[in-house]
Amino acid sequence: MSKVYDVIVVGGGINGSSIAFHLAKRGYKVTVIEQGKIAGKASGAAAGILGAQTELTEDGPLFQLARQSRAMFPDIINELEELSGVQIGYQSRGVYKVASTENHAQKLKTLVHLQTNAGEKAEWLNIEELKRRESAISNTLLGAMYIPEDGQVQAYEFSLAFARAAMTLGAEFYEYTSVHDFLIKDEKVQGVQTSQGDLLSDSVIVAAGAWSSLLLEKTGLTLPVFPVKGECFSVISQKQLVKATIFSDDCYIVPKKSGRLIVGATVKPNTFDEKVSFGGISALMEKAIRLLPDIANAEWVNAWAGIRPISGDGLPFLGEHPNYKQLYIATGHFRNGILLAPVTGKLIADYIDGNRLDIKSFDLSRINSKFTSIKEGADEFSR
Repeated sequence: MSKVYDVIVVGGGINGSSIAFHLAKRGYKVTVIEQGKIAGKASGAAAGILGAQTELTEDGPLFQLARQSRAMFPDIINELEELSGVQIGYQSRGVYKVASTENHAQKLKTLVHLQTNAGEKAEWLNIEELKRRESAISNTLLGAMYIPEDGQVQAYEFSLAFARAAMTLGAEFYEYTSVHDFLIKDEKVQGVQTSQGDLLSDSVIVAAGAWSSLLLEKTGLTLPVFPVKGECFSVISQKQLVKATIFSDDCYIVPKKSGRLIVGATVKPNTFDEKVSFGGISALMEKAIRLLPDIANAEWVNAWAGIRPISGDGLPFLGEHPNYKQLYIATGHFRNGILLAPVTGKLIADYIDGNRLDIKSFDLSRINSKFTSIKEGADEFSR
């Protein structure tokens, strides 16, 4: 006999788990289907930067969404840690967005002006001021935009905390379970066919990251969401090299606990290949040493890759399938999946509840917009 749920979420990464958490809080009977292990793909591979102002430099729907999500972190971290027992490693020490050329320095100074006028906190630091705060930073830099409100988390732990908190609230998770197809009748979703049998539900939400578009092809939908591989590595330093995240156009360096530093990330579009390349890591090493020369003396730990989903226009897709009722989609978050997870879960839960006012900018009516390929989308929106 098939199991019956209110909502089935396809994808056990951070956004799928956040959606499950928010729905379970509202009393929905939820299950999550994950083809591998929880947070086993991009969510667990991320560096965990919460870069609302760091990554997004122009006002617009995505910037406003990012600001809304960032504001949710202090409360949701406390709630998740209490429910899940997982320590998320939230840090709010800010981000230094550094400049190595006069042209870049001028752009960052202009950005500081624009963001402070918009009510955000930001300041320009010349190299002397920057060195007083982060003494190991390279003397070749000209300064940095300091963004005190941006921070970071342990990405895997954050993802796991959402999942375990959802479980505490009654959600079920099926790991190592494949979705073969959707059950549809009279243009409405009825559930999913899985490797564990049929599961029935009133609603299905596809939140499978870069794999979402492949799954949705089964419904005849060509969703312009594409895979982008990002490679990272980590090292350990016996002395503290930096206190806050260092972010440049070439790479970022994120300090974690116990002297560990994460360096990322390459941008390799149109591939699901998760193998780490020598060329990608060696290029990151060179860039990291230019930012932080003493990192050359740190001890090597490991390297990995994650496959991130980017949409054709750089905005996530949040909304209902254009052809089938109560089949919903949440994907395309690219480099901001960790940052946007709290608000994504809330907005999709609102959507299920019938409140669709705050999600219009991200719905699927954009599918026929000018961006239809990664060659346009990723080149414009990635670094």
